[in-house]
Amino acid sequence: MPPLCSTSPTVHPGRQVLQICVVIQFLRRTWRQFIGLCIYLLVCSFIWSPVVDSASSNFNSGNDRTVHPIKKFVMQSYFDRHRELHDLVFDNFVSQEVNVGLFQVLPENHDFVPRLSVLKRNLIGEGSHRHVSTLLKFQSQQSQSSSQLLSSSCDLIVIERLPTGVFADPFELQRLVQRGVFNDVDVFGDTNLELPSFLSKRSAVEIHLAVDPNKLLEPTDINIELPLHARYQPLNESGYSTVELGMPDILVRCSTMEKSENQNCFFKVTNNDADVQYGADVIWRIPSGKKAHSDLVFAITFSAALLSTLVIVLSSLEYSKTRRVGNDSKQS
Repeated sequence: MPPLCSTSPTVHPGRQVLQICVVIQFLRRTWRQFIGLCIYLLVCSFIWSPVVDSASSNFNSGNDRTVHPIKKFVMQSYFDRHRELHDLVFDNFVSQEVNVGLFQVLPENHDFVPRLSVLKRNLIGEGSHRHVSTLLKFQSQQSQSSSQLLSSSCDLIVIERLPTGVFADPFELQRLVQRGVFNDVDVFGDTNLELPSFLSKRSAVEIHLAVDPNKLLEPTDINIELPLHARYQPLNESGYSTVELGMPDILVRCSTMEKSENQNCFFKVTNNDADVQYGADVIWRIPSGKKAHSDLVFAITFSAALLSTLVIVLSSLEYSKTRRVGNDSKQS
């Protein structure tokens, strides 16, 4: 027997069957046209998406240079435009965006460039809770712009870009601000204190210190100690995970006392002179678990949890029994 909706001329279906076949064929043609339209739109989206994204990116970057001034915290301005911390992106941001749209406190031909003569770093303490110490000493220099600089108020900004293995506690840092250790400080990026290192993202700490402009012209020591904490590390056969802390980003922001607070300028502190004493990047060996011990740790943890559960259940039953006996004695 031929198919119900066959187009063969030898088949003579009834009128109702013929109407059904016409509807089915119409739906088939409509479905094929719909599929073709979807494919066409999909191909167009792949062709035009890079062009639109590029144009939008160029438009936004052009607008960012004019309508987005740098906020009080440099890292806040960075994370307003980027979701995560990447070293190359941040370096470009500092070099290209920080000075855009900012008023100049000093004249355009100023000769003041803050330089370091000493930059030393080391870790204080042991274990998973330590302090990273940074010693800064500015080079002595005579600047023709020193008179304008001395009439300004300046902040030393130190930005620590932390790897995923460590974090800074924002509540602990705020207590340091209340004690006057820092003028201001904040943590940006991943601020979840409970995540292990393999689930966390990078964070950054921005420290503000109010400095006398004279310190920028004289060899005065500035020592900064930042408390840091290690995250839970992945299993490692050696029993330790290695985390490296790079050099901090050091900026100086000066503003005249006679002008509004938004009229200020930034200087990136340079440390590429021949007489700068470099300290090696800080290496932190953080204790971690060994995979060979995982079965033993699991067995002990499970046994402790099971024993605790049994103690709670037995105590609850004993308490219920004692209470029931007490109620019965009162009723009698």
